[in-house]
Amino acid sequence: MRKSTDRILTTHAGSLPRTPELLAANAAREANPADTGGYAELLQAAVTDLVRRQQQAGIDIPNDGEYGHAMSSAVDYGAWWSYSFARLSGLSVAETGIWEMEPVRSSPGNVVLTSFGDRRDRQRFAAAYTDPSSGITTGAQKIFPKVTGPVKYTGHDAVAGDIANLKAGLAAADLTEGFLASLSPGSCSRIANEYYATEEEFIYACADAMREEYKAIIDAGLIVQIDDPSIAENWDQINPEPSVQDYLRFTQIRVEALNYALRGLPEDRIRFHLCWGSWHGPHTTDIEFRHLVDTLLTINAGGYSFEAGNVRHEHEWRVWEDTKLPAGKVIIPAVVSHATNVVEHPELVADRIERFARLVGRENVIASTDCGLGGRVHPQIAQAKLEALGEGARLASSRLW
Repeated sequence: MRKSTDRILTTHAGSLPRTPELLAANAAREANPADTGGYAELLQAAVTDLVRRQQQAGIDIPNDGEYGHAMSSAVDYGAWWSYSFARLSGLSVAETGIWEMEPVRSSPGNVVLTSFGDRRDRQRFAAAYTDPSSGITTGAQKIFPKVTGPVKYTGHDAVAGDIANLKAGLAAADLTEGFLASLSPGSCSRIANEYYATEEEFIYACADAMREEYKAIIDAGLIVQIDDPSIAENWDQINPEPSVQDYLRFTQIRVEALNYALRGLPEDRIRFHLCWGSWHGPHTTDIEFRHLVDTLLTINAGGYSFEAGNVRHEHEWRVWEDTKLPAGKVIIPAVVSHATNVVEHPELVADRIERFARLVGRENVIASTDCGLGGRVHPQIAQAKLEALGEGARLASSRLW
């Protein structure tokens, strides 16, 4: 993960809008998994074109748009997670969807996740969430799996394809650095468990499994981004609201499992993505970043990506006034958001970048997006946001150097 000594570098949080051809091909494969004719060639060409478009927009550290994490519809909030289901053994189709599961109540000292439908933000704004005219989008409510056997990684061919496609795209654009997103153990384990005796045992099984994907990406010379919304997002899925102390204890096992999965891997090839969930809702029950930043910095990564561009979390740049960034690390703050169709002005993007640069050092900032743009905003808007990010970074660079 290179640092720059003469300008602000740019990247983004991972998912980018799929092409109509890819969406159609994914839908066809979902209907008939045996029919894969021409898909590999289509996917590689789409990734190569996407890397080129990222480069043209001014993105220094591109990825494959998570195109290998299949989406079959233009609005999809779950592909960053659900892609793992096809890469793990031990899973069976659950009888109940994650939205329809029975609510579960927590108590002091006993923190447990409730159903998605029982989230506190959703309950507080129940009328808005159930009103189609409100503009709130949570994505398709799909049936999720449950664990009924040993969890092992079986996605070696799939991740090899992701790696090959991105490296081909980087070579065509004459670039050397790119990243691939991979799921954290904490987020991986947010499905029903009917096999492991304890939650801890289940989480560590996910850690052992997903480590194989992390290692494959790093061994290929790429950067791995660990996607883990659960570190922050779980707070809203605990009902009633727990104490911060109880929540941090609940979270600690997930951090320890991730560090176990990352053991021995080079930190400068690892970046960690934290967010409060990407759905377009009020988010009034998000935990404050100040409660999480110390925990975040204990994760064995060289870079930390976090939401800072949307209106619920932009003010939290001030956390870095009182938090010292460890030597050798970088922050990857969002300066463009997935949560609005309004395209940020490059001057605003530059202002946001400069705030962070003045607090942690200009060479320690890589400008990014709140969350993945794919499945959340229209492709035209996503491209315009990447261009605003690139232009804003150029403006900030001219002021900081």
